[in-house]
Amino acid sequence: MRPPLRMPVTITSSGEAWSTAGALLTGLVTPTLRLGVTGLSRSGKTVFITALVRSLVSGGRMPFLTADAEGRIVSATLEPQPDDAVPRFDYEAHIAALGSDPPEWPRSTRRISELRVSIAFKSDGLKSWLGTSRLDIDIVDYPGEWLTDLAMLGQDYATWSAEALRLAREPRRAAAADDWLAFVAGLDPASRESEQTALDGAQRFTRYLHAARETEAVSTLGPGRFVMPGDLEGSPLLTFFPLDLGPGADVRRSSLAAMMARRYDSYLKHVVRPFFRDHFSRLDRQIVLVDVLSALNGGPESVADLERALAGVLSVFRPGTTAWHSFLTGKRVDRLLFAATKADHLHHTSHDRLEAILRLMTDRAIARAESAGAGVRVMALAALRATREAEAKIGKELLPCIAGVPLPGERVGDKVFDGKEEAAIFPGDLPADPARALDIEAAQPRGSASFVRFRPRRVLPPGPGGEAPPVPHIRLDRALEFLIGDWLQ
Repeated sequence: MRPPLRMPVTITSSGEAWSTAGALLTGLVTPTLRLGVTGLSRSGKTVFITALVRSLVSGGRMPFLTADAEGRIVSATLEPQPDDAVPRFDYEAHIAALGSDPPEWPRSTRRISELRVSIAFKSDGLKSWLGTSRLDIDIVDYPGEWLTDLAMLGQDYATWSAEALRLAREPRRAAAADDWLAFVAGLDPASRESEQTALDGAQRFTRYLHAARETEAVSTLGPGRFVMPGDLEGSPLLTFFPLDLGPGADVRRSSLAAMMARRYDSYLKHVVRPFFRDHFSRLDRQIVLVDVLSALNGGPESVADLERALAGVLSVFRPGTTAWHSFLTGKRVDRLLFAATKADHLHHTSHDRLEAILRLMTDRAIARAESAGAGVRVMALAALRATREAEAKIGKELLPCIAGVPLPGERVGDKVFDGKEEAAIFPGDLPADPARALDIEAAQPRGSASFVRFRPRRVLPPGPGGEAPPVPHIRLDRALEFLIGDWLQ
């Protein structure tokens, strides 16, 4: 018989006894917080996660993260990937891109990935007897297009087709959708099913979705895996497309319409529901990054598109037994942060206006989505600040500007930048009344605002002593306080 394990423990005081017991308990049970990070259309997910991890592991300046401001964070370290079936977020490669000369923005999210950061911290108040506590944060990165797919679970094929065709027929998408719409117009939904028609139509539909993404400042068209296929590229699951069924359409067995409806249902069954079950439903907290500036730059139609997408996102977070997903899981995200990214593209005097515009968008989206179960907060931030603030004198007037190195090909007036020269740019003012930015009639026409894209500041590697310079940011610490601060008490 195996003898019992004995551990020599020397205790010299009751305080040490509590501390030792707390340390043993912490070692046995380490809580895990799953944080979902996603974003809509080039909003900076990869940069956000890279800057977040760098700031934690290097002890960056985060005065509004309470545990850090109080000196209670002992260490933060990268740990082995917790899920063997999920690719690891390539943090090291992204840091290398930001540290190159000249620095480059990391490649955008193309598939789901994950990274674990373990934080050792001292509890506050009465819990300090526990000694050093530990929290594992599993950061789950996934394309925002996959999140918007979840709204499809509440639609049948006919409803989804009608909505997709309506959006494709909007005047601003005429050029992108022309080939596919002409193809659909020549089809009889009641005709016999055809694999070649399915392949041809899906390819034309996918080309239209990609063209819309290239020409629109913000595009939230889906299905998400058509534009971000990940490991499903070339899969038969992506060989369906919307048909113009019309009211009271007769969808007969073995017809083209029945074939498309069957493949639509297969997409929900084999793609959307597993993503919800295996990843989304396991999240504790969620941040959705939103490129509000690109929507404003794209004009009122882009703003309306973004607001529609936010309503679809919020519909996923409906609480209680009436939610469409409540029969799948009892767990739900209890804190949801919408973050307007690229706040460094504006002078700080306009940050509150940027935040107010996104807050009004989410307020209206919450109303459209009936309710949101999570505690929702809105914030303007820049996870990695690419600019600094400056002033330019025009006559007797001082204009608040931002200074940085515009990316190659960026243009202001007749000036085209080469990616090497620093420039001070007056970005303009956002409207003081956020409702004006969302009012299609009152909004400024497309192209009246111009927000230049900048090259990132170089992220320097750790020095000889292992200490890494802090990463400049705007409100990254406030975002972390909302998302994880209560777990570090």
